[in-house]
Amino acid sequence: MMSLPAIDPAPLSIDTDGTVRVGGTRVTLDTVIHAFRDGATPEEIVEQYPSIGLDIAYHVIGYYLKNRATVDAYLAEREQKHTRVKIENETRWKPAGTRERLMARRQAAG
Repeated sequence: MMSLPAIDPAPLSIDTDGTVRVGGTRVTLDTVIHAFRDGATPEEIVEQYPSIGLDIAYHVIGYYLKNRATVDAYLAEREQKHTRVKIENETRWKPAGTRERLMARRQAAG
């Protein structure tokens, strides 16, 4: 009987701030999965993010399909964190009037 090669683990790594990166690149798991959910094929994802390679794109999507609940929980947590940070930043630096302030600075420097 022919023996099968060992199954490769998904090419994912976690950086120091807890973000999951794909294939040793700066591309995040969030990016690949959101593109896939939006209907992009692995080929289209690689066109957009060529640093990950087609084999890795397929591998990551396969990992997602096999571990959907875990990945969805991770993505939901990331979205909550993003929302918290956005609210904190908008509280600290009011977005209203930003364009006017920048234009006034530009004219003053001008």
